Amino acid sequence: MRLIGLAVAIILSISAALVPRAGNAQQVGRVHRVGYLSPASEHNPLDEVFERALKTAGYVEGQNLRLERRYTAGRPEQFTTAAAELVRLNVDLIVVWTPIGTVAVKNATSTIPVVFLAGGAAVEAGLVAGLARPGSNLTGITFQANRTLAPKYFEILKELLPTVSHAVVLRVPAEDPEDETENYERAARAFNIRLSQIRLSGPEDLKEAFGKIERMRPQALVGAPSGLLYALRRDIVEFAARKRLPAVYGVRDVVTAGGLISMSPNIAEMAVRGASYVDKILKGTKPADIPVEQPTKFELVINLKTAKALGLTIPQSLLVRADEIIQ
Repeated sequence: MRLIGLAVAIILSISAALVPRAGNAQQVGRVHRVGYLSPASEHNPLDEVFERALKTAGYVEGQNLRLERRYTAGRPEQFTTAAAELVRLNVDLIVVWTPIGTVAVKNATSTIPVVFLAGGAAVEAGLVAGLARPGSNLTGITFQANRTLAPKYFEILKELLPTVSHAVVLRVPAEDPEDETENYERAARAFNIRLSQIRLSGPEDLKEAFGKIERMRPQALVGAPSGLLYALRRDIVEFAARKRLPAVYGVRDVVTAGGLISMSPNIAEMAVRGASYVDKILKGTKPADIPVEQPTKFELVINLKTAKALGLTIPQSLLVRADEIIQ
């Protein structure tokens, strides 16, 4: 009898070990609903990078993940509508690109966790209390540290075109700190470049902006980083090519689309890092406890095919510093 009782006990213990606990079973079967808010017009390679990183972390769309994608096609006002819609859906988390999008989501919810990517000056804009401890429902990755990129754009222009004296910059002020206008002016003056600033608020401004540039006849163009620049990159690249206008861009993807030169953080790496933020939050870590990251590496990318079409010879000083050269 003792042997029989011992056997029964062993069988029961093995059975208990094999049967998943209710809590674990619920976790395995759970589908995480994640909002994804982008300034692009449609699903694009950057989205694919983010999705692959999520898959590597164990989140597979159609199995344990449902992505609620919303695209604003470069229209800043659409962020508010899209953010409100995602909040109504009561998603588990919202991933948002660009400073404008981040502000819209912050205004829409104080409870749903938010991961911002290329989120601008997070502390200065009041998005988080601090980088080390965000202290709210938002955390993520800024686009640059201490607005260091503007001087680099003009340094590159001066190396490329030593006699450049007049340049124009396309900017979206709504995505910049309040003093960014003077920041660009100061950076240009340091290289003896007269700067004309053209402000954009949406895609509808682009035609007028192109007309202004034609009338100004600058020697070079700077495309300041913004969600609008990313969304309209092909239009801007085509304009620069038609007008044979050398240009430095603040978003790498513009050069991939045919632009001349870019200096920017790698936003594909941001997408990968963003997936790790999502993973941590879905596993229970509070956004307030996840430090905000700032890019530490800025990549110089040069498109030699575009340079050739413009009749430009890229100086060796730029070529040796390039992180990538597109032939």
